[in-house]
Amino acid sequence: MAMDPLSLLLPSTSRPFTVATVGTAPSKPTGLAGARIPLPRRRSWRPRAAGRLPAVSAVARKADEASVSSEERFDWLDQWYPFAPVGDLDPRAPHGKTVLGLNVVAWYDHAGAGEWRVFADACPHRLAPLSEGRIDGKGRLQCVYHGWCFDGAGACRFVPQAPAHGPPVHKNGRACVASYPCVVQNNVLWFYPRTEAEFRDVLQRKRPPFFAEMDDPSFFTVFGVRDLPYGYGTMMENILDPAHVPYAHKGMHDREGGNPIKMKIQQANIDGFLSRMKRGDMKFVAPCTLHGTNPGKVNGEAEPWFMYVVFCVPVSPGRSRLIWLWPRNSGIWLRKITPQWYSHMLVNRILDSDAYLLHVQERNFAAAGLDKWHRACYVPTSSDAMVVAFRNWFRKYCKNQIVWATPQPQADHQLRPIQTMDKLLERYWSHVVQCRSCSAALKAMRGLEVALQVASVAAIGFLAVAKGTPAMSVVQRAAAVAAAVLCFAASRWLAGFIENNFFVAAPYVHADK
Repeated sequence: MAMDPLSLLLPSTSRPFTVATVGTAPSKPTGLAGARIPLPRRRSWRPRAAGRLPAVSAVARKADEASVSSEERFDWLDQWYPFAPVGDLDPRAPHGKTVLGLNVVAWYDHAGAGEWRVFADACPHRLAPLSEGRIDGKGRLQCVYHGWCFDGAGACRFVPQAPAHGPPVHKNGRACVASYPCVVQNNVLWFYPRTEAEFRDVLQRKRPPFFAEMDDPSFFTVFGVRDLPYGYGTMMENILDPAHVPYAHKGMHDREGGNPIKMKIQQANIDGFLSRMKRGDMKFVAPCTLHGTNPGKVNGEAEPWFMYVVFCVPVSPGRSRLIWLWPRNSGIWLRKITPQWYSHMLVNRILDSDAYLLHVQERNFAAAGLDKWHRACYVPTSSDAMVVAFRNWFRKYCKNQIVWATPQPQADHQLRPIQTMDKLLERYWSHVVQCRSCSAALKAMRGLEVALQVASVAAIGFLAVAKGTPAMSVVQRAAAVAAAVLCFAASRWLAGFIENNFFVAAPYVHADK
């Protein structure tokens, strides 16, 4: 039986969850490198105006903050961050992304150990983006601006403009690219946002969250990625909020109406928290991971089950990235025959349906001041317990701010003006170019669209050539006309389908649902 995609994307009280144990990953790292560059200073951040409607005691909050020592402040730079599922990365080309304010590029080191590498996305020559480069014939990363080539450690191996018998300028330390520690785990490429030499072996001290089920051959994992037009905090709130599902996604979900959702927050500390619910649990592992599984599997029972894992990645102020992975060991045959681009199309519709709400909500939060979130928002029911728990964690251990790895042009509370709907619902750059399945589907559909148009023109041409020919019956002429009309109509329908699902989605009008 097909799984409701919205139930997979968002926590639901109608589907049982409990916390999966984050195991110990295999000891052998995949792709680890580092070079030394100075780390930029952390920026200060000032909250803005206060709101109203207190929901949490201000005295209690101050007491909590006073109990947090400087050693308990969350270190955003001492964390592993997911770059992308490796299934979406073409080893024949470099891939650029922004994570925690860092512009980084991932590429497959064919000439070295045959592993993925993550570099700073800037050539040391003239700072051109290496993500626009190529993998040369020797398996090196080549900057296409002037042809400089780099190996898997970030060292420059070739400068075309340097004389063959002149000084070895490529060996100068300034010709090297900053290389970040990285590892492939659970078929996801992770990187650590520090390049100093002392962090080169960070994988021996700290690893990304690991889930053994994702490496189990009896499981089949559906994965995807989407950049979103709102920030990390707003995305975390939304995913931790099951109560919004029957309303914000009305018409896309199998439940109507809202019900009380009892939650109990446990194990709340600097590393995250656990949410106990009637039909299962969810766990937040700071800063990016949310996960849960069917409780029957944890208890050893043989029943169909699936696993829920999402990564909420801070990109830049007002931008975030959602990576989802859903391993399951039931209904595998159906998942295997369902094209991944089709499941992505359904998930993208869900994400689009509340994108404008969250985009505006984030600016309302900024206007009220994130430090006054508990006063600006009235959250009297237990259905908001996970949202409140996240805001408590963000306030207590992070002082309501993300420590970006590089200076940002605007702070979290100084967001850009509200964007138009067509920009918020853009899909090509936010998803399609990052997804190999959707990119391939788009290419195939465009080819089919052209083929239908050619067939329509060919049918019309056949009629013109055969006009007045006695051998051509009325039935044959009617068939040719019908073929031309159908092919043209099909090409126009396909063009609209491509536009709405691969470029800019049609607006989701809540009043019509």
